Amino acid sequence: MELSGLQIFKYLPAAKKKENSNCKKCGFPTCMAYALKLAKHQADLNACPYIPEELNKLYTDASKQPQKTIEINNLKIGGENVLYRHEKTFVNKTAIAVIVSSQEELERVKNFKITRVNETLKVDLIITKDFVPKDAEKVNTISYDEFSNLEMIKINDKTFTNTAQELINIRNKAVKEKDEKFSNPVCVIMHGCDTLQQLCAKASFYICKYTNMLVFETFDEALFTTLMTLRQNIFTDPQKPLQVEAKIYEFNNPDENSLIFMTTNFALTFFAVANELENLPVPSYLIVTPADGMSVLTAWSAEKFTAKMVAKTLKKWNFASRVKNRKIIIPGLLAHMKEELEEELEDFEIVIGTIDAFAISDFVKNYK
Repeated sequence: MELSGLQIFKYLPAAKKKENSNCKKCGFPTCMAYALKLAKHQADLNACPYIPEELNKLYTDASKQPQKTIEINNLKIGGENVLYRHEKTFVNKTAIAVIVSSQEELERVKNFKITRVNETLKVDLIITKDFVPKDAEKVNTISYDEFSNLEMIKINDKTFTNTAQELINIRNKAVKEKDEKFSNPVCVIMHGCDTLQQLCAKASFYICKYTNMLVFETFDEALFTTLMTLRQNIFTDPQKPLQVEAKIYEFNNPDENSLIFMTTNFALTFFAVANELENLPVPSYLIVTPADGMSVLTAWSAEKFTAKMVAKTLKKWNFASRVKNRKIIIPGLLAHMKEELEEELEDFEIVIGTIDAFAISDFVKNYK
């Protein structure tokens, strides 16, 4: 673990009340200020002429990068420095690679992609074996020989227990002990002898703990969709809310008389509502307001969802001139904003909708 400012400070002259305390020779007004900058790697350890050897060793060891990063045609693998993402978040998502042995297999993998939560997901690396690929410029490909020469710790997955324990041991050695023998990224080669269910279960665990790249000998769309969905959740920065573009979305070719719904740009809320609107037997609009990726109630409490902001969004898209329908359906959790919104949106009437997205279908059936 890296040293904190207070841990560094206790080795400096001011902490020990020695001569040369706060001497400013390091370029900072106090030893404490210098220690805080050192902890953030914004100062040079050699700037202080009174650094004890013990601190020099501790700081150097703590500053070592636990795991190296390798790059394959702009695909970054490794570089992790924590055991758990809530400590400092994970850096580079687990790469998913496939070994292909024919042009036909290559085309199948190349054409696979899914879109989820505003992100397009596809196979990160294609490893070609026993043939020379054609027209592979648009995908990340390397030969099997090139793969074999990558500076990675490669684990052939034979038994789940052994592979799982080895992954955990390697990450602990790298992060906790900063042992350079275990600093290379880790690759697990998944052999095709398992059923798809077994492959999925094992690979899911390995993504969580702690492989940097999974290599498959077989390709299956359902398997890869499942693993990419899991990976997206694991490697999303928990400190950055998922959000979509704030604008007016259209479902089922709406016209000027279609239903109008409203929500915030929190991704999970948006996709839950959008899925329901897509499956309605009637067309509709969805007004998505900017809210820094916050959910409905969170945005309201943080004053990120206000009547003035809604009015600004509608004005930006000149929405009033596009529709004759003058009723906007808002989330049930914002029922208390009805009067405030109607005061600000003089052209529209506010209708209280459902609290949960799954209830939209029944709401529309009974809506007049």
